[in-house]
Amino acid sequence: MVSLSLQWPLATMSCLLPPLLTLLTVSTPSWCQNREATSPEAGNGTPFPWNKMRLPEHVIPVHYDLMIHANLTTLTFWGTTEVEITASQPTSTIILHSHHLQIAKATLRKGAGERPLEEPLRVLEYPAHEQIALLAPEPLLVGLPYTVVIDYAGNLSDNFHGFYKSTYRTEEGEVRVLASTQFEPTAARMAFPCFDEPALKASFSIKIRREPRHLAISNMPLVKSVTIAEGLIEDHFDVTVKMSTYLVAFIISDFQSVSKMTKSGVKVSVYAAPDKINQADYALGAAVTLLEFYEDYFRIPYPLPKQDLAAIPDFQSGAMENWGLTTYRESSLLFDAEKSSPSSKLGITMTVSHELAHQWFGNLVTMEWWNDLWLNEGFAKFMEFVSVRVTHPELKVEDYFLGKCFNAMELDALNSSHPVSTPVENPAQIREMFDDVSYEKGACILNMLRDYLSADVFKSGIVQYLQKYSYKNTKNEDLWNSMASICPTDGTQEMDGFCSGSQHSSSSSHWRQEGLDVKTMMNTWTLQKGFPLITITVRGRNVHMKQEHYMKGSDDAPEKETGYLWHVPLTFITSKSDTVHRFLLKTKTDVLILPEEVEWIKFNVGMNGYYIVHYEDDGWDSLTGLLKGTHTAISSNDRASLINNAFQLVRPSSSGC
Repeated sequence: MVSLSLQWPLATMSCLLPPLLTLLTVSTPSWCQNREATSPEAGNGTPFPWNKMRLPEHVIPVHYDLMIHANLTTLTFWGTTEVEITASQPTSTIILHSHHLQIAKATLRKGAGERPLEEPLRVLEYPAHEQIALLAPEPLLVGLPYTVVIDYAGNLSDNFHGFYKSTYRTEEGEVRVLASTQFEPTAARMAFPCFDEPALKASFSIKIRREPRHLAISNMPLVKSVTIAEGLIEDHFDVTVKMSTYLVAFIISDFQSVSKMTKSGVKVSVYAAPDKINQADYALGAAVTLLEFYEDYFRIPYPLPKQDLAAIPDFQSGAMENWGLTTYRESSLLFDAEKSSPSSKLGITMTVSHELAHQWFGNLVTMEWWNDLWLNEGFAKFMEFVSVRVTHPELKVEDYFLGKCFNAMELDALNSSHPVSTPVENPAQIREMFDDVSYEKGACILNMLRDYLSADVFKSGIVQYLQKYSYKNTKNEDLWNSMASICPTDGTQEMDGFCSGSQHSSSSSHWRQEGLDVKTMMNTWTLQKGFPLITITVRGRNVHMKQEHYMKGSDDAPEKETGYLWHVPLTFITSKSDTVHRFLLKTKTDVLILPEEVEWIKFNVGMNGYYIVHYEDDGWDSLTGLLKGTHTAISSNDRASLINNAFQLVRPSSSGC
């Protein structure tokens, strides 16, 4: 995997604009200061008035009115986007996203009432950045509402991104076509011109035109259906909450559905092809139970009146968290009681749990930019295990969590890994962020933080974070600040059954005197790639600890060259005490003094920490002797971590054990 921590060069722009462009646009001070040697060219050869991948910050969308008509015979669609905008500084240039769309006309509507003033907008396209520029005849005034109206057309995609076609075959052999959406991360611009960045949230009113034989569903419930020309039906959906463009969704199909209500009155429905709707019952029941769990856990009611789950025959991802309309592969949602395996039931439950967790983490509160994708995906992955352990205890999901962390560490030990929070700019870089480092490492370091703070403190921090930033966007530090503000002042820590995964019920803290600096600690885990190898050497009562960056692979990239240091929340038990002791290792080396000499010592209790441990001298021998005599003296998670660490360390480039 190519390292994602590299900075990619951007196109540059001259500070001396050509005379023609000067007449057409009013530049902003920040733009002029950043322009360089050359100006990018639009598709028609005209200079394009913006040279960055990110959109300008001075034009903000407020509300979209979308009308889309897809022809499932010709596999084309056309539509009208009306987006209300405001400007924070005078400008006659509006930059937004459009990709593989043919723009027919663009106008600017000013004023309100029955006869608003409309002015034509000149359109420039810059395919390299998937952007268009709309040039107004005069500058927009600060703070006034304007509406941009764009008529456009496009072809249904055949690569499972944007607004795309999908097909399925009925039991009689008939091939049927449907149209569905997959906009994350940067494909809403393939369905309608928009400000396609996660921080540019707005509300949406969506209308879908369809043939009477089809059904349309979207993020919000249907308000009314109107018969229009040529026998078509136009479905009007309720206005959405404020949300990011990548969460917009709509499907045109002949699906059928089954439904149930949650205790709080949310209508939950599963949609599938008619021949497979009888396989929807398990997912429906799981979705209702999980939605109720999350409402209770987060202490925030689910904000929409309905939650649909749709099984799409052709779906590249496992699932997608569109707000109010989550979409899935058929194999990730449909369960045949007579044919499906127990592992299929587990996978469906975990996937549904993941997407419903996103309705809060990701949808209600969204990362500001894709460099912090892990705030969405790491939390959703982590909450799979928290929720399903409670709602479906028979699935024993806690037994699978260690495997996720081991998988993440295999990738994260490579020199080609990347920090969970990594600078990205263009769509290709953004897509590469959707990997096991963002998902599984993110979940594992959150589990470590939960163990570090205690389950109650961690949960309270989550609730405060969600309440404070509802319908907003956040960065890493916003989460850490929410966690730190909940931390107990007396330094006491309580273990939780999920986090510890062990039989040890009591704990003691070794960092109460120093206080808990969550932000500084967690920055070492999110802004650096990899993880530490902790080497333990016992000399009588003295325990010598050393950390270094663990990497596997070629010898030309030794771990000592990175210079990384982590704040490692070490936990350990000994032959003399099954109390979980704690020590926060902030430096490369340190020493702790035990109250008495011990026969053995085991670090990383329950494998809650995202690090591996090597025991020097007779450390491994003493643990081996313990397991030979009474293997249940330590938990199954501890035994698994010993085996995993031993195999990790038996490598030519690492110390042997």
